[in-house]
Amino acid sequence: MITVAIGEDHQAVIDGIKLLLAYEEHITIVGTATNGQALLEIVKVKQPAVVIMDIRMPKLDGIEATRQIKKLLPHTKIIAFSMFDQEQAVRQMRDAGATGYVLKNSPLASILKAIESVTKGEDYYDGELEAFIEKSAFAKAQTPSHSVLSKSEREILKLIAQNKTSSEIADLRFTAVSTVEKHRKNMMRKLGLAGKGELLRYAIERKYDF
Repeated sequence: MITVAIGEDHQAVIDGIKLLLAYEEHITIVGTATNGQALLEIVKVKQPAVVIMDIRMPKLDGIEATRQIKKLLPHTKIIAFSMFDQEQAVRQMRDAGATGYVLKNSPLASILKAIESVTKGEDYYDGELEAFIEKSAFAKAQTPSHSVLSKSEREILKLIAQNKTSSEIADLRFTAVSTVEKHRKNMMRKLGLAGKGELLRYAIERKYDF
């Protein structure tokens, strides 16, 4: 039996998912919530195998709720369920621990496919998102790992991911701005990046890997 919890801020959508899954004898819904905090409490008690997670919810958004659930229950599978098909939204949910992503404008049957896929240990991404994920994974594989960076460079990269300026980083590390700039140049050289903009993007995309 696959146990499922649903976090979605529109009750009508929850009702639609419940109706869909009611015909599946191997799936049972153990709880639903219209905000992230309530969902988190349900998950702590029920410990479902799968959580269907809206990204935008009151009190606690889906991204942070996913992080907390994966920290508490690493084996629970998270399926993002949202209107957002932007690269950043997909990446944030992946980084938080989601292994499935279903768009709300897709047929509800996609949710069933996603549940069955993630419980088998497979990733599931709706339609065009699958092509994006493959492209993203390829690009990441082609980018040199930050393991080539020194400890100081990784620490500075983490601060860059927080959108800190060289001056702010220098103040935090009690060092000269010129030293921070030198580290930036060294990181760009080691990672094969063309400029500060690319370094910032790299830092933001990899910030959960540090």
